[in-house]
Formats: sequence, structure tokens, C-alpha cells
Amino acid sequence: MMKRTTISLPEELLRRLRMLAAERGTSMAALIREAVEEKAAPAAAQPRPKPTLAIFASAKGDLSRRSADERAVPRPWR
Repeated sequence: MMKRTTISLPEELLRRLRMLAAERGTSMAALIREAVEEKAAPAAAQPRPKPTLAIFASAKGDLSRRSADERAVPRPWR
């Protein structure tokens, strides 16, 4: 059973929605239902983004430090 509801949209968004509905040969209501279904889908049904890994090259040979060779600088307690 469908229920009727009212939404307010900016004019530009409404214009784009009308154009998209015309291009697809469907109604604005059908497009809105599709968008709401996608947005309200359970988290398990939504595809997870693929993790990205940043890889870079450096002119320096070793950027890491040896913590055993460095002394911690004491911080003032005040």
C-alpha cells in the first residue's frame, strides 16, 4: 500500500528531476522512490567503498627513526 507525502525541493533540483524523468521515460515519483530506497537501504545491502593505499617514493633512503637511539625529552609538569 502506497502513502502520499509532500516534499519541498529547490527549483533547480526540481528542474533536473523533471529532465531526468523525461529522459528515462518514467515519473518523478518513481525516481524519488528509487532514490529513497537506495538511501534507506540497510547498511549490509549497500556496497562498501574499497580501501585505498597511498604509496609514494622519496629521495631519502630511510625516513624511519630508531626509537631506542633517541631519548625522550621530558615535558614540564606545569
